[in-house]
Amino acid sequence: MAEIVAVCALSHAPGLTGWLDRASPEEQENLTRGFHGLGRMLRETRPDVIVGIANDHLLNLPLDSAGDFCVGTASRWTGPAEWFSDWLNVPDYEVAGHPDLARTLVREGDRRGLRLAWKDRLLFDDNWSVPLLYLTPDYDIPLVPIHMNCIVPPLPSPEECWRLGREIADILRGCRPDGERVAIMGTGGLSHDPGGPRYFQVDEAFDRGFLALLEEGDAEKVVAETTLEKMAQAGDGGTTELLSWMVAMGAAGGRKARTVCYEPAVELRCGMGCVWWDMSEQAAAA
Repeated sequence: MAEIVAVCALSHAPGLTGWLDRASPEEQENLTRGFHGLGRMLRETRPDVIVGIANDHLLNLPLDSAGDFCVGTASRWTGPAEWFSDWLNVPDYEVAGHPDLARTLVREGDRRGLRLAWKDRLLFDDNWSVPLLYLTPDYDIPLVPIHMNCIVPPLPSPEECWRLGREIADILRGCRPDGERVAIMGTGGLSHDPGGPRYFQVDEAFDRGFLALLEEGDAEKVVAETTLEKMAQAGDGGTTELLSWMVAMGAAGGRKARTVCYEPAVELRCGMGCVWWDMSEQAAAA
């Protein structure tokens, strides 16, 4: 069976690459040190592939029929999409996919009632371009991207996302080859309200409360207390990206998260941070 060697979650707002210099020197130092540190931790686990979960920003999933989750099945991905290139200030890149693993997730997920759509063409914006720059700067670890709907109602619930993470972990362990090493990455959030009335605000209290819940390691409490309504109150249209973190939490299997860094970076228009679940630690009892 495959081994899940790493699970992490991190913000991907474009300010982290596009206008980081607008943040205070202290915020810049803390964020770059934290995100680069998360990348080192990930690479030290020597994953053969990353399974990533991120919101779609309405770039690929149609507005009138957005599915909850769409698995990318291509053998190679490129980014960023042309419209985002200057804005993100990220060089063009190319990263391998993993069609065999992607198809395993779609096939076995269907058997479990997960209703995973699939596409072999996906445009990448900040959802992948920002985290890949920090975590895999050589773009040498294949990626299976899972695009999710965090914007168009009805959204998947926190409980459904947590369950998806648990199912992904079970599929990898039960249906993939022995010795395969898999990292799981959720990306999005924290509090932000892109283009909305709270665009120039960050809900630091919400962010720190959410991170504290992850550190407790009680997934059911995270799901119960981090509702869609509370996320929307912290920043509508952006904070619900944290549903991807709940997928990662499900894959981590009851382990406590460690906050690597956090900054309420108003100048970056987003609460920014990242967390790590140490998969070498024993999971909490169910």
